[in-house]
Parts: sequence; C-alpha cells; structure tokens
Amino acid sequence: MNPSDLISLLRPDSGHPAAIGTLGPPGTSSEVASKRYAVQMTGPDGPPVATRLYDTYEEAGEALRAREVSHIVVANAYKGIYQFYMDPSVELAGVFVMDTPLYGLATRRGAGPVPDVPIIASHPSPEPIIAQLLPDPHATYKVIHYDSTSAAARAVVDGSSDLALTTTPAAHLHGLEFVSRTRPIRMVWSVFGGTAHARVKGAIPCYS
Repeated sequence: MNPSDLISLLRPDSGHPAAIGTLGPPGTSSEVASKRYAVQMTGPDGPPVATRLYDTYEEAGEALRAREVSHIVVANAYKGIYQFYMDPSVELAGVFVMDTPLYGLATRRGAGPVPDVPIIASHPSPEPIIAQLLPDPHATYKVIHYDSTSAAARAVVDGSSDLALTTTPAAHLHGLEFVSRTRPIRMVWSVFGGTAHARVKGAIPCYS
C-alpha cells in the first residue's frame, strides 16, 4: 500500500468534501480517534481533513450516505456497529488500534461528598469499568445512559447525575474533576466509506 492509496481513503470523488464523521459532542474518544486517523492518513504535511461530530453514530452514517462526509470512524465496542457492516451502501475502508483517552468517574468541582447511592451518567459501551473505578467494587449505584461520554459529562453539569464515566478531554471541557483513578481502554476502530469511495481494504495499525 503506497501513500497515495492511503490518502485516497480520505478523498472522495471530485465535488464532495473530504471529511470524517464520528460521534460527538466535542470531547469524545471518537473525536480523538478520528483526528488521529486523519493525521496518519495524510501525514503531518498533508491537506487538512475536517472532523464533523454527530449526536449518534447513526447520524454520522446518514451523513456518509448523503456524502456530507467521505468516511466515518466507529468504535468496535459500539453494540450497533453491525449495521454498518451489513449496509450494502457502506464499505469497510480500514481498521486501526488506538487507546482511548483516560476514563474515570468525574463530578463538578467543589460538589462535596458523593452520595451513598450515586447516579452515574455513562455511555452504555464502557459501563462495565464503573465497578473497576469505584473505591468499593460492591457499592450500589444507578446508571443513566447517554449517547456519548461527553454527553455524560454534560449531565453532571446540568445536575442530571452525580458522577459521569467520562474521558479526560470531556472532563476538562465541562470543568469536572475526577474522583477515581483513571485508565485508558485499548480499542479497535473501524473506518467506513461509501461503496464508491472505499477502495483500499486491510488493517491499518495505529498505536497510541
């Protein structure tokens, strides 16, 4: 695979913008993964590739089908990823491995003690690590699901939850502080393009 083949992953047919769609809002692991993928594909001196954020992966997929973006990046841990693999209008263009930003349990600065049975905002996919991060793995808590880790952080800001399982970028963006240890998640990410765009197949490793 030569450099021009790699760049072609990000260049749709003439007349359509080269852009990568993924899960937003700002601060998600998907945003970080998409930006890193764009840099790897074009190189540090290559043309800039925009990253466009959507409320759900499904909305990013709709943008791909409408050719508003040339590719989308989806975390393989996302339970609904199968729909992109099965869709005849979408084709796998590549995969890569990247550690997510650090995850942890965060709350508002100066919020005081955490309740005995906290409400924790989380995207469904990383929810299993909540028990790993709590000081008492047998503690009782309630989880409310949100569409992204950044949306989970925002739920703490607006008072909908006591804690958020979120990432370092999202915590900084929303002014939260971690009350637990933090850890990354080693993740496989899939890159999808429209069937007319995805010409290069195969694994594209990218380690953080």
